[in-house]
Amino acid sequence: MRFVFSAKISKKTLRNYSIALIIAAGLHGTASAQSAWEKTSGYYLVRGIVTDSITGEALPYASVTLAGTTTGAVADSKGVFEFRVPAEATKLQAAMMGYGSKSVPIKQSSHNMYVIRLSPASTSLGELIVKRSKYSKKNNPAVDFARRIKQMADSTDPRRNDYYNYRRYERITIALNNFEHNDSDAIIKRFPFLIEHVDTSEVSGKPVLPLSVRETISRVEYRRKPHGNKTIIVGKRSEGVDDFIDNASMQTFMEDVLREIDLYGNDINLLQNRFVSPFSKIGADFYRFYLTDTVVVDNERCAVLSFYPRNKASFGFSGHVYVPVGDSAMFIKRVDMRIPRDINLNFVDNLLVSQTFDKAIDGSRLKTKDDLVMELSLIPGTPSFYVRRFTAFDNHGFTSLANDSVFEKPGSILVADGASSHDNEWWKANRLKSTDKKGEGRVGLLMERLRGVPLYYWGEKVISTLTIGYLATGRNSKFDVGPLNTFISYNGIEGLRLRIGGMTTANLNPRWFGRAMVAYGTKDHKWKYKGELEYSFHDKKTHSREFPVHALRFTSAYDLDFVGQHYYFTNVDNVFLSLKRMSDYMAVYRRLNTLDYILELPNNFSASASISAVRRESTPWVPFIDGRGNNFSHYDETSLHVQLRYAPGEKFYQTRTMRIPVNLDAPEISLRHTIALRGFLGSGFTINKTEINLRKRFWFSAFGYLDTMVGGGHVWSTTPFVDLLIPNANLSYTIQPESFALINPMEFINDSQLNWDLTYWLNGAFLNNVPLLKKLKLREVLSFRGVWGHLSDKNDPTLNPDLFSYPSGATTRAMNNGPYMEFSAGIDNILKCLRLDYVWRLSYLDVPYEIDRHGLRVSFHMTF
Repeated sequence: MRFVFSAKISKKTLRNYSIALIIAAGLHGTASAQSAWEKTSGYYLVRGIVTDSITGEALPYASVTLAGTTTGAVADSKGVFEFRVPAEATKLQAAMMGYGSKSVPIKQSSHNMYVIRLSPASTSLGELIVKRSKYSKKNNPAVDFARRIKQMADSTDPRRNDYYNYRRYERITIALNNFEHNDSDAIIKRFPFLIEHVDTSEVSGKPVLPLSVRETISRVEYRRKPHGNKTIIVGKRSEGVDDFIDNASMQTFMEDVLREIDLYGNDINLLQNRFVSPFSKIGADFYRFYLTDTVVVDNERCAVLSFYPRNKASFGFSGHVYVPVGDSAMFIKRVDMRIPRDINLNFVDNLLVSQTFDKAIDGSRLKTKDDLVMELSLIPGTPSFYVRRFTAFDNHGFTSLANDSVFEKPGSILVADGASSHDNEWWKANRLKSTDKKGEGRVGLLMERLRGVPLYYWGEKVISTLTIGYLATGRNSKFDVGPLNTFISYNGIEGLRLRIGGMTTANLNPRWFGRAMVAYGTKDHKWKYKGELEYSFHDKKTHSREFPVHALRFTSAYDLDFVGQHYYFTNVDNVFLSLKRMSDYMAVYRRLNTLDYILELPNNFSASASISAVRRESTPWVPFIDGRGNNFSHYDETSLHVQLRYAPGEKFYQTRTMRIPVNLDAPEISLRHTIALRGFLGSGFTINKTEINLRKRFWFSAFGYLDTMVGGGHVWSTTPFVDLLIPNANLSYTIQPESFALINPMEFINDSQLNWDLTYWLNGAFLNNVPLLKKLKLREVLSFRGVWGHLSDKNDPTLNPDLFSYPSGATTRAMNNGPYMEFSAGIDNILKCLRLDYVWRLSYLDVPYEIDRHGLRVSFHMTF
């Protein structure tokens, strides 16, 4: 079958070639400004423009490579190209579908500027005949070519076999980018040995100073039926400036941010975002496709499919796919792609991806290399960073394991015994890419020399303390002081709250751990405390909260408990929560003693059981007065709690006090039941309460994602209001997930309720199309949350005199007019770190008490 794609070329006035040169030069300033390093490093920067030889029009997205290789670049929408070439390179070759290719000699001078003029011609690719035209996806052979690649994906997928296994080597390098230097630089004067560790990037040709290297060697085992996919890590090590950060958490974060790319999926999961794959179901509408030319890849003639996003601010790639000419299976030999310059992506100046594949005897595509390089600028005017994730694959096979028991083990990633203890000789023998570079291979030595300089040593200590949130008391600290953000805070009852606390570490004992804090309120003049003693059933490396936890934990505490104001993702005495939109006195004093048994499994299933003895003491604002007028200074509860939680695939960053999700992609379900019997061990009331919560993030490709939380509960017993279901009130001006920004404390109290929190992050879906605003890289965010509940007569203190009455200062009312709801619309990514929402209260507006109907809320939010 033959496809013909042709149209009449526009007859515009010919562009002046001198203008083309000016456009090319404008990419990088004056060419004579090349650094001394560029001229001596063995690389040259070449720049230019590709034009139509007849009309003089620029040819957008033409391919420019070193003759006889695939090294090169894709011209931009104006036909302009720029890339570095080694000193020994002799010719450039330009190609564009519908034009004859052309080679020009490289002249190594201070002005490496080129105008490459291509002559129009029909180009034959097997059965395809294509001519130059105005772009249209209809009857476009390039679009059909991309669709055929997608359609044939299953025929070359190695996972169509019953078993598939291979070895995988990964190295992640973080370096200072473009580390140009001379003897007069202040940093070189203080750290002269840095020069000895500078490498040259294989990709950009720039000088880089490696600061961190992480290596992993693993064996991947796949079974089709019953489905199983396990990664067995046989070797791992890391060294560098990030040593002070929890190593497992850092590794998890890097693996999530720099995921291996599957081009055949609808989405490319990278940098905690979703980029549209060129072979997505919406690929033809999202991208422009061109068949640009044929080139030789590993001695095989390949057709080149070029693609770029229609909107350069959206989450997509520009690049080339190389497919052997005449291959009916549409086997991809190589992929090279990069992000557009105008993409709405934070901190990333440049990102390049290169993948190569070999064909197995049965036609399966076997990935041999996955190379990702990023250049990052965190703060304008500061040094940029170079990040490279190099992954190599070998020993591909399709044989079954002698014993399939590995597939029965919990968790998708297994770590072999001794994986972290291999010596240098083992790594030299097993890594698939050598580290013979003077910088990358000697990061450990660099860190020893840096830490020998007092300025660096103490600077690292300060950064480590701020990052971890605890102050170490020695080199191998046995006791750390913190959390630092809770030392001082304010609330209406305590006034200024002063707190000091700390925790023991595994340096004291790897199984026994303790935590303690004391706090004092300058207004209520009361001392509060919390003490914790924990025994872990297996050794810990640093602290007691390390995953997975299997422990017995005893806690004794005395503190304020703000009824219906429980923050799920921060400490209640965080200093940033001190500024509130209204007075806050709905609190009691709580004396707690509890014994917990906690079991967490590697597959992210956890179970806990506890017994708690709680005494709640009344305050002037929340007295305990029953319907007969009896005033109680306190009441006691002895309760049993059981909680089950499952979050398959969950990844998180482990801190000393909590876990911060690396992403929310994994579904989470938790079920909790509490029971207390009246009269049992002093319990004043019966509590029989069940609660359930479900959380999940849903992605809409490059058009953002929806964070969902749906929860509910039911109280089966007659129970005082403090232990009923109270919608969580957020009185601060910060945005707090799963809390209501405009509700009053204890405004609604239920014994049956359903609550939800939906937040849609649009990732600039609309603002990316506004010409001026899109340069600010702002992103839209919408939220809708609500609660719908009911209070039965048995738990209504106005009908049951055995229960405590609601506090007179509370605005508690029945939820008899439907659900309570809030809606917010906001702008995210302000200055790359702020989210600003405006919130509206949608229901229960006509009430006889004071409420906040709307307001501005803010949060610190940094993402790529």
